[in-house]
Amino acid sequence: MDAINELRNEHQAILMTLSILERMIHRIKEVPEGQVVEHLGRLVEFFKIFVDKCHHGKEEDLLFPALMKIGVSKHGGPIGVMLAEHDEGRGYIRELQAGLDQLKKGNPDSVGRIDQSAANYISLLRAHIEKEDTVLFPIAEANLSFDKQSQLYKAFQKLEIEKIGAGRHEELHGLLDQLKSIYL
Repeated sequence: MDAINELRNEHQAILMTLSILERMIHRIKEVPEGQVVEHLGRLVEFFKIFVDKCHHGKEEDLLFPALMKIGVSKHGGPIGVMLAEHDEGRGYIRELQAGLDQLKKGNPDSVGRIDQSAANYISLLRAHIEKEDTVLFPIAEANLSFDKQSQLYKAFQKLEIEKIGAGRHEELHGLLDQLKSIYL
């Protein structure tokens, strides 16, 4: 597998988690307690670890610098937009976590905060992934040599172990399989 296809495959997993999140939020609005609250906590952790540390880490630490070296602008170009959206997503996850923390403390009013944060995150990430898949990744494929993409792929594997730990990627995909069987 090459570096860009790995990122695309990760996008597919992320899109699935967004569908799971939609279903979870619907259930929380009906009955804001129990197993669904625990599952939401685990899904928020997935977003923090897999989406942000692992996936966005590969892009921010490796892909974007490689693209900037070949002349893709960080400012006013697709990389700048992607970085701004990564930061925006982090804000929504902080809000989602804060709402979840309040819900666990017995504050039913936090369901609205959870719902809004989740809706914002879902909307942002779906549009973000579409932009990367149709704009940024084709630029990378057209301009990064086969050797450079191979180097990136190897660097992605190293980054994954350093940022989230050996075996954690598979563990997180196991969580997705479990949540998919419950919510989708």
